[in-house]
Amino acid sequence: MAAAELAQALSRPLRCLQEPDCSRAGRLRALEAIRAEVQERPLPAAVVQEVFGAQLLRPLARCLAGDAAERCRELALQLLCHGLSHGERPDEALPVLLPALAQRLCPPQGFEPSEELRLGLVQLLGLLLQRCGASLTPYLSDVIRILQTTLLDKYAEVRRESCRCAVACTQAMPEHFHMQSESLIKPLMQTISHQHFRVRVDVIQATGAVIQFGNGKSVDDVLSHLAQRLFDEIPKVRHAVTTVIGDWLLHLRDRYSYFHKLIPLLLGSFTDEIPENTKLAWTYWEKIGLQWEKENEEDLKDKMDFSVSPPHYPKGVTRPGLGCRELVSRNLSKILPGLCHDITDWVESTRIKASQLLYTLLLHAEDHITQHMELLLRTLYQACGDEEKDVVKNCVKAAELIGTFVSPKVSLRLITSAFGKTPKPSCVMVLAAVIRGSPKEILKPHLTDLGNMLSEAGVCHRSEEVEEAMSSLAEVQQLESFLCLYKQHILELMEWVSVSCDCWTSHSPEILQFDVIAVHSGPVIGEALNNFILILETCLQPNKDPQMRLKLFTVLSELLQKANETINSQGLFPSYLETVIKDILAPNLQWHAGRTAAAIRTTAVSCLWALTHCEMLSPEEMLKVKDGLMPQIIAALDEDSKIARLLACRVIGDLVKVCGKHFDEDNFTKTYTEVLKRLDDASCDVRLAAAHTLTDWFQCLKNSSVKPAMESHIQYLYQELLIYLDDPDQNSQNAVLEVLKEGSALNPELLVRQIEGVVHKHRTPVYCNQLLQHIQSARESAS
Repeated sequence: MAAAELAQALSRPLRCLQEPDCSRAGRLRALEAIRAEVQERPLPAAVVQEVFGAQLLRPLARCLAGDAAERCRELALQLLCHGLSHGERPDEALPVLLPALAQRLCPPQGFEPSEELRLGLVQLLGLLLQRCGASLTPYLSDVIRILQTTLLDKYAEVRRESCRCAVACTQAMPEHFHMQSESLIKPLMQTISHQHFRVRVDVIQATGAVIQFGNGKSVDDVLSHLAQRLFDEIPKVRHAVTTVIGDWLLHLRDRYSYFHKLIPLLLGSFTDEIPENTKLAWTYWEKIGLQWEKENEEDLKDKMDFSVSPPHYPKGVTRPGLGCRELVSRNLSKILPGLCHDITDWVESTRIKASQLLYTLLLHAEDHITQHMELLLRTLYQACGDEEKDVVKNCVKAAELIGTFVSPKVSLRLITSAFGKTPKPSCVMVLAAVIRGSPKEILKPHLTDLGNMLSEAGVCHRSEEVEEAMSSLAEVQQLESFLCLYKQHILELMEWVSVSCDCWTSHSPEILQFDVIAVHSGPVIGEALNNFILILETCLQPNKDPQMRLKLFTVLSELLQKANETINSQGLFPSYLETVIKDILAPNLQWHAGRTAAAIRTTAVSCLWALTHCEMLSPEEMLKVKDGLMPQIIAALDEDSKIARLLACRVIGDLVKVCGKHFDEDNFTKTYTEVLKRLDDASCDVRLAAAHTLTDWFQCLKNSSVKPAMESHIQYLYQELLIYLDDPDQNSQNAVLEVLKEGSALNPELLVRQIEGVVHKHRTPVYCNQLLQHIQSARESAS
């Protein structure tokens, strides 16, 4: 009876709603009337189901899918949600609602423009998944198609709701979901780095469920993305990753195939800066270890019955359980190569995280470390020379575990052989850590061999207390200072150190000795320039060790900063300038790939600027080297290094001031076109340096015989420089204004016309006015 009465009450608004020529206002009134009858008074579920299924479903779905009025679509959506929530058989609505949702959410049919309505539509899909369960199986492909679109929606809340729908989908159809699960991986990974952290959290949780109930092969497609989220600055995101990885290690059907890929991610959370995340990772890890023990009880029976703790164990560290240790030991050979690669990665945060994980893995592996010693030591030698202190600290801790768990007979033999090949300072650091971690009684039989090895020249020469020793020696000889000692022996010292310079590498102890002699001898080095320049010329050729060249260029740059107090103390350095520039600096300004090569070019430019800036190069000498250097200095304007670009601008300015009167048209053109590009530089300092160089350029061109041939270039420069008066940085604006003031002298009438052409649309007309006033003043002064 109640259903019949309700149907009667709804007949009129439904008739109005379905009339093809019904106005927007009419449809709106009809929907409001339906809402008043259905939604605003309590009705039994059976009544709602009968009326909703028989009368309301199709007209409301049509309205939702195609009504032009947003308010009408919104009311239709509210009524549909009410009917699905309160009806007894919501699955009967699926043949009508799923096509309507797909039509409104998926291209190419259409797209809902309202963000709030798109969110409501996805919430309606979530309601269907929750209430209909397995009845949605025939429509699984439609659901997946909708989610593929909405997971990439511009509105963050739609993405979040889509992630919840993806989770609900896995729970609603667990037996069939795996057939379509891979289709969601790509949109999920496209969203995992979304700027809103709550979206990232929801995506990670959805990814966990999609793979847990879907196709395990998708693990490979998501691992790198999840690993990146372990570096996320938001703790909740890292918490979500830990939870997902922990659940996979416990419940994923194919987890045994992925242990070696998942274990590093979970153990990586042991060093999370948030205690809650660390505790979560440990809790999961203990459960995983215990579960693995139970699943492999027969295999581990002997170890469980006769387990013995190592006689020496790091103090204050809790030993992981047997299952955890076995899991690491059995997968270490698959984990280590990739981890060792990450420890030497170019990204600092990756190196730090990898070095932390290395310590954790070695703590679990214990004496199983032995079979991986060669790879471990190679990695530690390189990592202990890292610029990042945390990487070095973590790797030193890892090396101490080698001393704890590996027999000295093995570890010391391998380390000693490394000293025999190329003794790096980091080798000494690793050896010291291994010795610290080794039990004294086990290490004792090897002390003699260690002493003999450490006393070798190639090792012990690396750690001299130079200044203190030199001061003491000068005092014994009753000299005023150690500089007097250098003065007595500088020639012998330079000859002694230069004997093997042709064979030096970055690890040669002679590099350090040469550095100390050159830098600490102060003005005395100016008396031994012949040997000094010979060593530089020999060792700074492009075919030599790049790291060694970088070290030597750093020494040269440091000396050139105070040339008159060091290498030019005797006034002899200018006689070596041609060798320094042509045979040492020029070859190292050539472009080669790599960060070290870039650093070498930067120090070479730094040395060149020191030479030009301190006016050690006479105009005649600068003119000699100009043609050979200018192309390489111009190329340095495009270096990644801000310092290199800055100094290149300054060197070009110096060359223009000194040699500009000898420039031809091609020299002038090539110079200004390249320097002008630097006014777009990301660095304000480089932009200022470029402006100063252009000022020098105008000054030089003013008195040049090629000025008439440069008229078109002058016009182009005026046009471009006027644009740069709009630079957001006021210092850059002022610098460009000064360039234009200087340049105005070349053709003031042309510049005035250019200004008048842009001043009406210029954002900074004040600068144009100042420029016009300057030109007028210059005219009055001239007249």
